[in-house]
Amino acid sequence: MRLIPFLFLFASAVMAGPIPPELATALADFRTEGPKGWTFTQTTAAEGKSLVEVYDPAKPDFQRWTLIRKDGHEPTADEIREYREKQTRRTGGETAPNVKDQINRETCELVSDDGTRATWRFRLHPGSAEDRSAEHMAASFTLHRPTGTIERVELASFEPFSPMFSVSIDEARTVLTYSLPDGDTPSLLQAVHMKVRGKAMWFKSLDSDLSVVYSNYTYAGRR
Repeated sequence: MRLIPFLFLFASAVMAGPIPPELATALADFRTEGPKGWTFTQTTAAEGKSLVEVYDPAKPDFQRWTLIRKDGHEPTADEIREYREKQTRRTGGETAPNVKDQINRETCELVSDDGTRATWRFRLHPGSAEDRSAEHMAASFTLHRPTGTIERVELASFEPFSPMFSVSIDEARTVLTYSLPDGDTPSLLQAVHMKVRGKAMWFKSLDSDLSVVYSNYTYAGRR
């Protein structure tokens, strides 16, 4: 899944410095999309439209996604056919960009700490030579100390920016939340909420809100 910038949260912060060991340990095995080998239901809602899909990693490539509902109804034969055709251009579902790879670890700031949960914020390195967004964004990670789990990730723009000619972004924010591990069940991605406010060609609105919820996790691999 692709990530977009998100609204910066201002809070008291200590001086920036190297990443603390407890956070470094949690980030070492952190994957944006969560651990591999799990079947799940993905419900996406945006601009009055919705999709309910099931992902099964045990199936062959291009057959791993199944459409269950579209815009609140069971999909028609034409909708299923169109959906299947699109699967040949869709990734396998386990190749989402990992935001931890773009953080500048020397800019680490402690934003909040109540003893159980602590949140650190980082500036970002560009993901590529064409990346004109990273310098205007920051990433925040919330660590659940008792389990050593990254429980929340937030990506936010802290100033307006232009990622390309004639496109201006006034505000952008993405929040990802994760469950806490429970017995044999690891921390799993629960939801992604995205918000963008901006314009293209100085008049066309780019405003959008998107929500993706993950449910019905079942382990499909080998333990």
